[in-house]
Amino acid sequence: MESSASLELAKHALLMFGTILAAGTLSGLIARVVRIPDVAVFLLAGMLLGHGVLGWVNIKTDSTINQLILIFGSSYILFDGGASIRLRVLKEVWITIVVIATIGVLITAAITGVAAWYFLGLAPVVALLLGAVIASTDPATLVPVFKQVRIKDRVAQTVMSESAFNDAMGAILTFTVLGVAMGAGAFSLGDALADLLKQSLLGILIGGVLGYLAAFFIAHEKFGFLAEFAPAVTLMAVIGAYMGADGLQSSGFMAVFVFGIMMGNQESLGFKLTQQEGKQLEEYVMTTAFIMRMFIFIMLGTQVDFALINQYLLGGVAVVAVFMLVARPVTVFLCALPDRRAKWSLKEMLFMCWTRETGVIPGALAGMLVGMKAPGAQIIAAVTFIAILMTILIQATTTKWLAKQLGLLEE
Repeated sequence: MESSASLELAKHALLMFGTILAAGTLSGLIARVVRIPDVAVFLLAGMLLGHGVLGWVNIKTDSTINQLILIFGSSYILFDGGASIRLRVLKEVWITIVVIATIGVLITAAITGVAAWYFLGLAPVVALLLGAVIASTDPATLVPVFKQVRIKDRVAQTVMSESAFNDAMGAILTFTVLGVAMGAGAFSLGDALADLLKQSLLGILIGGVLGYLAAFFIAHEKFGFLAEFAPAVTLMAVIGAYMGADGLQSSGFMAVFVFGIMMGNQESLGFKLTQQEGKQLEEYVMTTAFIMRMFIFIMLGTQVDFALINQYLLGGVAVVAVFMLVARPVTVFLCALPDRRAKWSLKEMLFMCWTRETGVIPGALAGMLVGMKAPGAQIIAAVTFIAILMTILIQATTTKWLAKQLGLLEE
């Protein structure tokens, strides 16, 4: 009887995976025809397939399958984004990236918190907690957008790098404020900065070491005996980078991003794959990243709670409008304008003001708060989903148009 029940569960899961693949393929074709980033169409498809409409896909947010897909999918997409980063560009804009991924998160959280206090009538600490949850940008959303919309290198790579580096700051800020909200302690700037430094440096170190070793054994002229197994090695190393960093209580997402940077800059490290091997690896990574993107955003769409969103709709939309139109521009101008080395133009900063989609990581943080029964968790979850819907459906779909108006599209 038990094995029969397990078999039925397996068949049900297989059916849902097949449904997601079919819907994702169709959504990808639609996105290509209408020329918008596919993550927006995936999200809409998920909302249609979820329990709120058709009910064909029902994967609970706290299930093992959901967490597995979110963690591995986000890690792999982040690795893919890191592989497209060029070290020569990072050398030029690293100051902006560091400032906007740390101080910028604090600025965004503070302004959004004030808006939540005003429009939703939340207690100040709960309003700040909401601001902290949605303050960090989402690499799983931004990387695919910039893969499909070719923006000038330094702008695209700055925004992608910021999204990879600020997840640690967003998580630290969220759980620091949560401790205050639940009466578990007082805010300590020194402790928060020390924790951020530890998470960042360990993540960078682990990703860097694994990235160098992977490149060495895949592309070294004499010792590259794993060249034909490069796809399997990258999968193994992505998992190893995330789990190794997470096990040492540092940023797993930062580790996989740095691993991707190392793999994408093999020639700078003195390694080089043959043209055929390089093409095979690139095609494999591109296909796998597409499948991960499909699963993440369709699943995210299926989990939208329409009743909860409707309950806080007007106040939530007002908060997210301030978040998009006030908090982000203030953050970008305060953090990027002083960087004399990068010499950002007004058009570049305006573009960065608009590209800060919210997605998987803020959604995961909101889900954790609901599970922990944190103060105001239901309201925070509702506003987070409103932020995900508004930023992906409005900002992601207009990225190419805005870049064209500002003259930032690559030929």
